Amino acid sequence: MAELATIARPYAEALFKAAKADAAATAQWVEELAAIAGNEQLLQFADNPKVSAQQVFDLVSGVCKQTLPEIGRNFLLTVIENGRVAVLPEIARQFRALANAQLGTSDAVVYSAYDIDSAALADLAGVLEKRFARKLKLQLVLQPELIGGVRVVVGDEVLDLTVKARLEQMKAALTA
Repeated sequence: MAELATIARPYAEALFKAAKADAAATAQWVEELAAIAGNEQLLQFADNPKVSAQQVFDLVSGVCKQTLPEIGRNFLLTVIENGRVAVLPEIARQFRALANAQLGTSDAVVYSAYDIDSAALADLAGVLEKRFARKLKLQLVLQPELIGGVRVVVGDEVLDLTVKARLEQMKAALTA
């Protein structure tokens, strides 16, 4: 894992410096490239020695939902030519961390047993921002096995207010 992070760091930092003025728009297409690069068949195609860098570039850019800006095309071609397609998800993660640090925000994943409407999610965001003392970008992930409540992960901090966690705590207390 550290090796991927080490390989990705110079790419993420260079991209961040080049796109600092428009980090939000850059983050969108970098995330899309990372999602595409997560496809196992694409990675096999890119690793094939009979396939040229231009063919991989044409495939990836053709799959993109949005048209890549010039900086995006140059970045993607550089990554492909250097054989780093598999590192794109880590590059995106590090780029997002750099952009968040610049904006003073953090990514937060909210795991919930049920879908939360946008108004309730906005209220939850306000409470969580006070609790974690920073601005948060929330992402909602449904996990029905939680039974109820929410579990929030912000970096390496976890706030678990789920029914499942409470039942496990009660079980541990009763069996101790």
